[in-house]
Amino acid sequence: MNLPMTSSQAATAMTFNPTSTFLSQLSIEITAKQIEKLALLQSNLVPGARVFIALIDPADVDAQLAAARQLKSAGFIAVPHVPARFVIDRADLDRRIGNLAAAGVTEMLVLGGGAPQPIGNYDAAMQILETGVFEANGITRIGIAGHPEGNPDITKIHGEAVLLKALKEKQAYLKDHKFDGFIATQFLFEAAPVAKWAERLRSEGIDLPIHVGVPGPATIKTLVKYAAMCGVGNSARFIRKQAMNLTKLLTVNTPDDFVAGLADLHFNRPELGIAGPHLYPFGGFDKLFDWLATARR
Repeated sequence: MNLPMTSSQAATAMTFNPTSTFLSQLSIEITAKQIEKLALLQSNLVPGARVFIALIDPADVDAQLAAARQLKSAGFIAVPHVPARFVIDRADLDRRIGNLAAAGVTEMLVLGGGAPQPIGNYDAAMQILETGVFEANGITRIGIAGHPEGNPDITKIHGEAVLLKALKEKQAYLKDHKFDGFIATQFLFEAAPVAKWAERLRSEGIDLPIHVGVPGPATIKTLVKYAAMCGVGNSARFIRKQAMNLTKLLTVNTPDDFVAGLADLHFNRPELGIAGPHLYPFGGFDKLFDWLATARR
């Protein structure tokens, strides 16, 4: 027999906002140069929020370290990217991870990197993980890259199976070495491809929590540019269709439907492990935080 809800339970049910609750699990990505927006981050993010620091240029390693220090001092969790293809050799990796650890960093995103050619001895995330440098420096949480729509540099040549195999190997390494592991995905525009991909991962025994890349509000023109640069696949078709209409190129697209779809997966399909949104401020921080303030209501 179903018992009637108490007044407090009824009030909770009426006020529960899945999207707002899901957004409370957000992380955000910046570049080292965007640390100039630190005051804006402090005004709009809760203390302890995770801020990922992308490394787009190997010359920005020192700037990434400086940004990590400032984020730590401001009360955020700094999560620097460590792209294998931007590491020269073991000594370079030792120095870089040691400096970040000394700055209070305990979490990192370890990935192959998008450079066509490595600048040194490594070209895959697994190669730098296996050095043992991360655990030697007290790093406790490591993220690896996920590609719900494939990685054009890999899948076009080797197929999807290679990506799955790499994820399995990295997950096994993280678990064997007692890291708290997670997957952070490339950005995309629809929840359906995420669900399908997550189902495939779970069927293959990959059970790391998934933080899904979400593009913040931006013009269609801007999103088309980033989609082309990052090799985003099928879910970008609706963006490209809108771009065909010249009058829509400067229309700002917001991720409301996408985030609502991810929230639905988070709450109603917990077996998929959709842990939270990872926000990319492609349209600028002002647009992102204005949207976020509305979406959280």
